Amino acid sequence: MTYSIVARDPATGEMGVAVQSHWFSVGSVVTFARAGVGAVATQSIAEKAYGPRMLERMEAGEDPEQALGALLAEDPAAVDSKARVAAHTGEGCIPDAGDAQGEGFSVQANIMASPQVWPAMAEAFTEADGALAQRMLAALDAAQAEGGDLRGKQSAALIVVPAEGQPWQSVVDVRVEDSPDPLGELRRLVRLAAAYALASEGDDLLGRGKPDEAGARYRAANELAPENIELAFWSGVALLRGGDVEAGLGRIREVIEAEPGWAGLIKRVPAELEPDIERLREALGL
Repeated sequence: MTYSIVARDPATGEMGVAVQSHWFSVGSVVTFARAGVGAVATQSIAEKAYGPRMLERMEAGEDPEQALGALLAEDPAAVDSKARVAAHTGEGCIPDAGDAQGEGFSVQANIMASPQVWPAMAEAFTEADGALAQRMLAALDAAQAEGGDLRGKQSAALIVVPAEGQPWQSVVDVRVEDSPDPLGELRRLVRLAAAYALASEGDDLLGRGKPDEAGARYRAANELAPENIELAFWSGVALLRGGDVEAGLGRIREVIEAEPGWAGLIKRVPAELEPDIERLREALGL
């Protein structure tokens, strides 16, 4: 009822899991990852405890094969920070079911419409370019193109964690709980997450006294997700701060027209947070 991929990016060391299933909130059941340790997928008749237990074993020094041998479930798979992978497809899985591994990744599937699903996933991931999240999305799309889950589509999830860091840290962590087009929605959320990551970089740069660099991040975020009002507002502020008053005010007015509550926010923002706020209030007559 599920197809998934666990993988590590050799360039960045990031590790991740992506999954789609005809099951509600599959991300709360299948996907587990921990910064600096690895990523785990447990599916079919999933036992959620296998995710954290395998991560604990890998963090303690076991490789995925050792951890998997100690904690066999119906369809678990794992990749660790050294790109070692392990997977197991139980004999009791409803066909079509199987798995395939490559350098730094494993794909696995059960109750599939075709036995070509997991080979197609492996090929798509291997041939795809870009960030790890984009390559894993390509694998999910390839699975669906081969028929995917025999019962249809319902939910999807994707998580990517950094090569090192605190256990709670993630690069991307998005879920589609229930949708007629879970992969399309997952791709939209991954794009939006990337846009907000750029905006967060802008916040950090602004706090460090680098307004020009911050403005570039805000504008890039808006370009990546032009439909998002929040990002449009801050890109307008960045344009204003950079001297393009007409374009900046125009964008901010569009935001206020779409959602008048932003005018109230402008009245409340302190100068310590946004040095140009007084100029913006004056220009807008607030």
